[in-house]
Amino acid sequence: MTDEQTTTALLRRFSPLDGLKRDNLAALARKVQIRELSPGQVLFKEGDTEKRTFYIVSGTLELQDHGKIVGTVDGGSDFAKNPVAPVYPRRVAAKARDRVQFISVDSDLLDVMLTWDQTGTYEVNELNDNGDAGAEDWMTMLLQTKAFHKIPPANIQAIFMRMQQINYRSGDVILKQGSEGDYFYVLTRGSALVTRETPLSKDGIKLAELSVGDTFGEEALISDAKRNATVTMTKDGSVMRLGKEDFKKLLNEPMLEWVDTDEAAAIIKAGGKWLDVRLPSEFDNQHLDGAVNIPLYFIRLKINTLDKKGKYVVCCDTGRRSSAGAYILSERGFQAYVLKGGISKDPS
Repeated sequence: MTDEQTTTALLRRFSPLDGLKRDNLAALARKVQIRELSPGQVLFKEGDTEKRTFYIVSGTLELQDHGKIVGTVDGGSDFAKNPVAPVYPRRVAAKARDRVQFISVDSDLLDVMLTWDQTGTYEVNELNDNGDAGAEDWMTMLLQTKAFHKIPPANIQAIFMRMQQINYRSGDVILKQGSEGDYFYVLTRGSALVTRETPLSKDGIKLAELSVGDTFGEEALISDAKRNATVTMTKDGSVMRLGKEDFKKLLNEPMLEWVDTDEAAAIIKAGGKWLDVRLPSEFDNQHLDGAVNIPLYFIRLKINTLDKKGKYVVCCDTGRRSSAGAYILSERGFQAYVLKGGISKDPS
């Protein structure tokens, strides 16, 4: 299977891509490749639920129901202008009859972009005053995260409009451990390092390396606490930042899912897990049965140890730190819930 960059002219052959504004289509074209299937290769199976929108560029794709051919899609035909079997779960399987070229688009991302277009609220040029293609990259990266799919399009447009760009040089400190939380940040150019000072390490232990599209600074805004880490630029670059009140209203509130003790118990009974984000000393003193302990400031470092397919009810003593932890998980595609009131209110 090979990849080849697409063009806006090619994308305009397909519906509803042909309805996107010019700059939106150009941004999408940079994220989509022409891919290829050899004869006999399967594009998707019957019952498939992955949210991808497929278009056939060339060749013939067979649509099969339990092995029986029930239709074909020929690249360049009128039928090929529309997505292939767009209903989930897929009611048919799709297999290449000969050499087939196709493109694949994240269905949720496409839905957000179409919504913006049809409500007249978004265009890349409107949000990117510098005309920098790199800016479109970080925007698209954010929009491709599952968390952003929970946010109303009007909120997303307001978020981008209210962000401020700040430039930094290598070695500059963007935020300092112990300082007040005032902004949410997105790294749009360059790279940065997240460190945390401890009694045993005044220079700070490394928590994460940040690259374009990564976000930081949300924990202090959600929990109304001091910054729990320092972020330092390691290459010249820039960030976009969003003020605390705008962050809470536009980004944080739509993203968090709160559950009471009964709802949490049902999630755990169905296979979910408790994730306690308090300090180890607090956890050792009291915790819920079966809970996993990852302190809030370690979540970015330990997030790869969690099951991306699992469900997590994040908890702490009051709900403040757990809401910050759940936000970070949701932002990275996890299904996370916040226990209302914290474990101090949980009868178990």
